[in-house]
Amino acid sequence: MPEAYVSTRYDGREAGTPAGADPGPAGTTAPHPLDHAARASLTGPHAHFAERYGRVLRYPVEVSPWLALPEEPGAADWAEIAALAGPGGEVPLLGHRGAAPEGWEITFDVAGVQMADDGVAGAPDPEAVPLGPADVPEMLDLVARTQPGPFMQRTVEMGTYLGIRRDGALIAMAGERLHPPGWTEISAVCTDPAFRGEGLATRLILAVAHGVRERGERPFLHTGAGNTGAIRLYESLGFRHRLDTRFFGVRVPSGA
Repeated sequence: MPEAYVSTRYDGREAGTPAGADPGPAGTTAPHPLDHAARASLTGPHAHFAERYGRVLRYPVEVSPWLALPEEPGAADWAEIAALAGPGGEVPLLGHRGAAPEGWEITFDVAGVQMADDGVAGAPDPEAVPLGPADVPEMLDLVARTQPGPFMQRTVEMGTYLGIRRDGALIAMAGERLHPPGWTEISAVCTDPAFRGEGLATRLILAVAHGVRERGERPFLHTGAGNTGAIRLYESLGFRHRLDTRFFGVRVPSGA
């Protein structure tokens, strides 16, 4: 996977500067919290969720499937993952740009993009209602029909989720997932196919972004690099491409 490069100047970085090279005081550089969003989240505002195995961090599996590796994982780190997942277990990784160890099967490898706030004008929506644990069965049903990405039994605990109902039925939703310091990821954006074309996703994205801004934070999101329709929508709302990333899954060797 090629090194990730920034394409905008939303954070003061020159276009084309490698991720992780944000200018700091007196010309120093410091990692940006979005460079490794899952790890920054689990060592920051979501530390209360973090399960640590050596240098490997993860969310509880019923909250989120993502694991966070150290910057340059070594043999001991992969051994921790093998022990964690067990022989034949699948491990999803967000943003890992290195290779898997020899003998580990790649189960999926999808190019993605990370898009960050570059003037998103959040706005509350009078039809959007908060969703909580009691709504999870309906949320899981909507996710199963629309496939917006991973959403588990306790994902709703990661942040605020908003939905729109018609005749009592949940027809669209969006919410918050990863939470690196100063930033919140907008995720699980989905609309029942029967109600697409009404702008519900746009309204919910802006409503969630409004709540993020009310906390003094900035929104960001991920999507597939080939999802050109979604990328155009996000750009129209004020998100800009920040870096190329990767949705990557591996399977622990059966003999591990």
